Amino acid sequence: MEEGPTNSNEPNSEDKKEVTPQKGFIKMKIFPFVMLLLGCVFATALVTAVVMSVGGDKEVKVSIPDRKEFTKLYNVYDEIQKKYYKDVNTDKMMEGAITGMVASLGDPYSSFMTKKEAEDFDSTISSSFSGIGVEIQEKDGYITVVSPIKNSPAEAAGLRPNDKIVEVDGKSIKGISSTDATTKIRGKKGTSVTLTISRPGTDQPFDVKIVRDEIPIETVYSEMGADKIATVQITTFSENTYSELEKTLKELDKKGMKGLVVDLRGNPGGLLDQAVDIASLFLPDGKVIVQEEAKDGTKQSIKADSSAHNGYKVKVPVTMLIDEGSASASEILAAAARESAGIKLVGAKSFGKGTVQTAAPLSDGSLLKLTVAKWLTPDGEWIHEKGIKPDVAVALPAYATMAIPDPSKTYKEGSFGDDVKTIESMLSALKYNVGKVDGLFDADTTAGVKAFQTASKIKADGIVTGATTTALITAIQKELKANDPQQQKAIELVKEQLK
Repeated sequence: MEEGPTNSNEPNSEDKKEVTPQKGFIKMKIFPFVMLLLGCVFATALVTAVVMSVGGDKEVKVSIPDRKEFTKLYNVYDEIQKKYYKDVNTDKMMEGAITGMVASLGDPYSSFMTKKEAEDFDSTISSSFSGIGVEIQEKDGYITVVSPIKNSPAEAAGLRPNDKIVEVDGKSIKGISSTDATTKIRGKKGTSVTLTISRPGTDQPFDVKIVRDEIPIETVYSEMGADKIATVQITTFSENTYSELEKTLKELDKKGMKGLVVDLRGNPGGLLDQAVDIASLFLPDGKVIVQEEAKDGTKQSIKADSSAHNGYKVKVPVTMLIDEGSASASEILAAAARESAGIKLVGAKSFGKGTVQTAAPLSDGSLLKLTVAKWLTPDGEWIHEKGIKPDVAVALPAYATMAIPDPSKTYKEGSFGDDVKTIESMLSALKYNVGKVDGLFDADTTAGVKAFQTASKIKADGIVTGATTTALITAIQKELKANDPQQQKAIELVKEQLK
């Protein structure tokens, strides 16, 4: 029953109020009525207390929303609370339930993150973080490398796309989520972590010891040769990537840029809006960049629009580089460039991630990252788990994908195995004579190692370990950069357009 409006002209002393007699009501002074009501409440509380003390094992049923699908969850929760032999952390139990619920989707890109994990996730997009600098995902029960971040310890250690991380510091991580794996791999700057890697094409897993460092999120790197053909590498799509790229391109324009190679190799993706803004630099306004397909099959096209950035466009001939580490947002850009602007793609087939995620913050600071749509290329192709084939396929030298020798191990005359074969291949690529590349550390290998050590100003003892291994890895990375067949082909295609 609703109460009527209060009459502000009545006296304020409640013990003098009277309830106006009406049919069906009993006339009673207010004070005795209130005392009687309090007595009833007290008596009810007393009876309840007695019943609960006598029947201690009896459950008090709590009214819950009429959602039958949650009945099993509530029953399990009650059983654990009542019967488990130790006290339980209810917050942790609920987070575990949510984690399991999301994991049941079987989608490596959907995950639940605790508050701490959410903070770490946000740092990889907006600022910097401490770790080894590698993008990973769970795939077929294994934690798989999507790509190492440019200039990171992971890149320096030779991690490659599609490497499987099977152990962290000697403990198996098979079957865990990528979020849990990230927690185990990250750590304070200066500390080390040992990853056991299974690499396609190698017979045995191998260990890689990596010292953690601060990983700055610098996303755009550029260089320009004497021929005025510039190469701009985009390493990820973070909050400021568009502004970084636009600034870089305008500086290259002032220096007389005649052609451009956009390097998306090893770019694991990132923010969709950044990829869309960047695509608008290369596509005519109004051309489709990407289509999003919702659960119900409806599609929405996102089109190029440079008006938000003062209409700036790239006007020189362009080619783009992709490889197996190019994923998600970098694939959106590559597909849009080819299908809506006729830009040639060079390199190797891309990773193949064709879904869109949103990150929904929860009230306690935790985060639900959920796949909400497919994305399709402008022509309507879904590249998920298929990747994008380049217009011109160019392979890297064999040594570029070999397992990096462990600097903590020692290789000398008489040693044999895949690591020795890698050492011989690297020395041979650097133009040192090691005889036959066969995995046997013989006298010719020793001579080649000594020649390399002398040139590198390292004690020439013919033994590969520590500083020698590190110097060899650095030298081969410089060699690959100086003689990169994929980049060279991309530059060649740009020059053909200039003729």
